[in-house]
Amino acid sequence: MRDDEFAAMRDFLWARLDEDETTARALKPGKNQDVAKLQARVLADVEAKRRLMDWVEEFPRRAEDNEGRVLWKKAARELWAGLSRDFRSPVIHALVAAYDGHRDFHPAWRLVEVEDEYESREGTPRARTV
Repeated sequence: MRDDEFAAMRDFLWARLDEDETTARALKPGKNQDVAKLQARVLADVEAKRRLMDWVEEFPRRAEDNEGRVLWKKAARELWAGLSRDFRSPVIHALVAAYDGHRDFHPAWRLVEVEDEYESREGTPRARTV
């Protein structure tokens, strides 16, 4: 994944999480316990996704903080940061895919089904999305 594509997906997701939080906090559940439970679940979901995004971005940020290293360590850090993002990009793809249909969602971000099968939690084979 290119750096600019990763950054666009990251920025898109952070904005959607902010929107979700704002919308959930605007709910006035009153005596309706179902609305209160939904509000709490949405807020917890937003927090969980933010933590995942922190994890997705953690290593590149940590690598940037160590600028004073010798040349070979700096090169190794840059290589690892790129690999790290490649290994973590499926996480951001899966999180962003939930917002398919949003006006700012790019069609290239859609998850693609692949031919190989894997077992779902229920134990039945199904197509895998990437």
